[in-house]
Amino acid sequence: MFQRCLFSSEEISLLGETARNDHAMDKAASTMDDGEGNDVRLSLWNHPGNGIYGMIARSERIVDKVEQLLEDEAYHYHSKMILKDAKIGGAWAWHQDYGYWYQNGLLFPNLCSVMIAVDEATEENGCLQVLKSSHKIGRINHILAGDQAGADMEQVEEAKNRLELVQCTMSAGDALFFHPNTLHCSAANLSDKARWALICCYNAKSNNPYKESHHPSYTKLDKVTDDQVLIVGRDEAIRSNAEFANLVEDDQSAKSLNEN
Repeated sequence: MFQRCLFSSEEISLLGETARNDHAMDKAASTMDDGEGNDVRLSLWNHPGNGIYGMIARSERIVDKVEQLLEDEAYHYHSKMILKDAKIGGAWAWHQDYGYWYQNGLLFPNLCSVMIAVDEATEENGCLQVLKSSHKIGRINHILAGDQAGADMEQVEEAKNRLELVQCTMSAGDALFFHPNTLHCSAANLSDKARWALICCYNAKSNNPYKESHHPSYTKLDKVTDDQVLIVGRDEAIRSNAEFANLVEDDQSAKSLNEN
């Protein structure tokens, strides 16, 4: 589900400026080979924090909509910034987020991801691609291919024969809400324009994981009013507040696919 112009030009400009000048985010970024000689980079944090990243993830305009979709109280599962730089940003293989999140003790796919375009997303710079209504298939088996977890391509190819492929072109500030069983991928960025995107992921309170993982169990999410995005974003002293995770050491959900 698209929500166009969810964030204003000033809000998204402050988000992009903060992220691109956030040395901690750059240092914490994990790099994975896409299998074609290009790198995919992302930075991830489990708790929203009180900076502009947190104000967006905790904003009523997002959380209220997520709770409508989940039909439950939502909590912040994690957020990540996809750093798809011009010319060198790698591809993401076809996958479902629940394809490996279920390894974290989540019994049900009652989660929601919200992708917010920091830059314009076009087919040329590797926008997200989704198979419409593919969440109805249910979870597909995933395997670890190189550094990425990918869905069984036999089933993906059959789904592509039956379902509409949607190129998720977006303007900066647009958002896409999607189910964790939605099949999605993105091509490499061969253009001269970066495509950064913030993805905020939420879990339903009733879907609290039954075992510990590198992502948090239920933690009450303190929603904030929408005006806090600009208030915090304009304050250079606090706007980059976030505690980044070490995916290389901590994330076992995708790596464990080889063990099954």
